[in-house]
Amino acid sequence: MDRRQFLLALAASVPAFTLGGTVFAAPASSPRFLLVFLRGGYDSNNLLVPYSSDFYHESRPTIALAPPTPGDPNAVRALDATWGLAPVLNDSMGPLWDKRQLAFIPFAGTDDLSRSHFETQDDIESGQAPAARSYGSGFMGRLSTVLRGVPPIAFTDALPLTFRGAGDVPNISLKGGGKAVFDDRQAKILAGMYRGTPLQAAATDGLELRQQVAQDLQAEMVAASRGAVNARGFAQQGQRMATLMRDRFRLGFVDVGGWDTHVNQGGASGQLANNLDNLGKGLAAFADGLGETEWNDTVVVVVSEFGRTFRENGNKGTDHGHGTAYWVLGGKVAGGRIAGRQVAVDAANLLQNRDYPVLNNYRDVLAGLMRRMYGLSDADLARVFPGASARDLQLV
Repeated sequence: MDRRQFLLALAASVPAFTLGGTVFAAPASSPRFLLVFLRGGYDSNNLLVPYSSDFYHESRPTIALAPPTPGDPNAVRALDATWGLAPVLNDSMGPLWDKRQLAFIPFAGTDDLSRSHFETQDDIESGQAPAARSYGSGFMGRLSTVLRGVPPIAFTDALPLTFRGAGDVPNISLKGGGKAVFDDRQAKILAGMYRGTPLQAAATDGLELRQQVAQDLQAEMVAASRGAVNARGFAQQGQRMATLMRDRFRLGFVDVGGWDTHVNQGGASGQLANNLDNLGKGLAAFADGLGETEWNDTVVVVVSEFGRTFRENGNKGTDHGHGTAYWVLGGKVAGGRIAGRQVAVDAANLLQNRDYPVLNNYRDVLAGLMRRMYGLSDADLARVFPGASARDLQLV
């Protein structure tokens, strides 16, 4: 095991890049970007609800959400004359919509029609056309290389495909809480084992940084327990991510599982609603944890590998689909609107008589967003998203 491998193994939660024992903060002028990946293919039709469509209500006899109705807590909140927001997100995402810091992009996704979780997840993380896909790099790894000096981090158990090809990218699983892995006595013993060896500096750096991040996360957990936000599940992770991305990191990735709702999906309450509730609280916690100034310099994009079938299945759930809805959040996001190309929600416009079509290709949309955020040239965009046609939805 060489120095690099040892440092990554020992300090899987390294909170910053190091050089000669020095910890570097993220460049103050660099925008902050977080990609939230909902693994499992979430049902966007019960998140961004086409409430004005009779076809929607006919297609979902047990799981459709009620149209806007004064005094009904289970009815959707009207966002415009066509679309409504799931009621479970009123408290967490409603305020961001009101402040025009949240936008949705329906009919979004990839060209991949396999409806395979693994194939389509790889498609998105690689950021390459399916025919030219290489597993040697991912689009966030290539973005990190193009930007240079913009520290990345993955909030995952292992380094995700999207960050491959970027060199040393720290990854940290937030499932285990903020407790330090080693106490002081254990840290001294481990450091002593490598004293006088070529790995001494790596061991010292890794141990010191792991203890530092544990202390930061514990402090944030204590602060979050004041009742403002539910500290469980993803809501707790939102606070922790804000702790690390506030000062140290500028490119982040996190994945959230549990969205494969084939059976008993539920409507205004139930399996999907609970997941959306946790997700909304986590995103709100992330925004609150950054604070207004840093939130104004942050963009969060929520994606999933695909959507679900438009019609409810025989098990009161939904099956693997195609088009879905993306979320774009941030203090300076041009929100309060439904962005991108759209068609009427009716049977005639379904793909293969079952799914939303993809009218807003994820590579084109993200390329347009990255151009606006970072001022990337055509050559840089071609490296990050080869063969894509950047599409500017004027989201920032």
